[in-house]
Amino acid sequence: MLEYDGSHFCGWQSQRSGCSVQDAVEAALSTIACHAIRVIAAGRTDTGVHASCQVLHFDTQAQRPASAWVRGANALLPDSVAVLWASQIPDAFHARYCAIERRYLYLLLNHPVRPGLYHGSIGWFHEILDHEAMRGAAQILVGEHDFSAFRAAECQASMPVRTLTKLEITRDGDIIVFEFRANGFLHHMVRNIVGCLIYVGKHKYPPEWVKALLEGRKRKDAAPTFSPAGLYLAGVTYDPGWKLPGFIDPPHLAVWSGTRRPANSKAATDKAATE
Repeated sequence: MLEYDGSHFCGWQSQRSGCSVQDAVEAALSTIACHAIRVIAAGRTDTGVHASCQVLHFDTQAQRPASAWVRGANALLPDSVAVLWASQIPDAFHARYCAIERRYLYLLLNHPVRPGLYHGSIGWFHEILDHEAMRGAAQILVGEHDFSAFRAAECQASMPVRTLTKLEITRDGDIIVFEFRANGFLHHMVRNIVGCLIYVGKHKYPPEWVKALLEGRKRKDAAPTFSPAGLYLAGVTYDPGWKLPGFIDPPHLAVWSGTRRPANSKAATDKAATE
C-alpha cells in the first residue's frame, strides 16, 4: 500500500519519460528484488492527483522480509512517495480486478484568499458556496447511472455506466470535503462532478440541473474539469478474506478541520480582504 503527493508526477501510469508514480515505484522495487518489477495498481490517478491509500500488487521470485519491501523501497523512493504496508498475498489476488469499491476524497478550500502553504494539496474556490444546494444535487447522482456527461473525451472505458454508492459533502469551517464511493470511476469523473456541484453551490444552476446532465449525456453541457489539487484516492474495498487495510484519510485533513480559519461569513470575508 502506498501514499503519494502527485503534484510533481505525470500521474500514476508509467510513461516513456519516466515521470509517473508507477515508474518511481517500479524502479525502487526492482532494486530491492534484483530483477525488473512491474506493478498493478487498484486505480490510475491523473497528473496532480494524490493518494493516501493506493493498493498494488506485483509478482517476484525474490525472498525478502516485509520490512525490505517497506523500508528498503522507501529509502529509494522520492520523498513524496511512501510504502505504508506490505504483505505476501495469494496468486489469485489482483489489485484492480478484485476491488469491490473505490473511495475518493476531494478537499476544497472555500475562502476568498487562495491557499499558499497548502498549494497543490487542496482545491480552491473563492465565492461562498451553498452547502445545502450542493448536497441536494449530489443525492441526484447517487445510484447506477450513465455518467457520459462527466467523463473525459479521452476516457477509454468501454461502458459509461457506474454505480455511485456514496456522494457525501461535509463542511468544517472553510474546508469542504466531497466523499465519493463507487464500483468504478470514469476518466475525470470525480473532478467533473465537483466542478458541476460548485456551479450549483454558487447558484449558477439549481440542483435539478445535474439530473438534466445525466439524462442529456453530453459532456459539453457540464462544467469544466476542476483542479486535480484536492483529489485523493483514499481507499479501496476488497473482500474481507484478503485481510487488507481499508480507508485512510489524508493525514492533514484532521489538521485542517476546524483549525484553519473561521467558517465563511460576510465578516470573515471582509476581514480576509483587509489582511
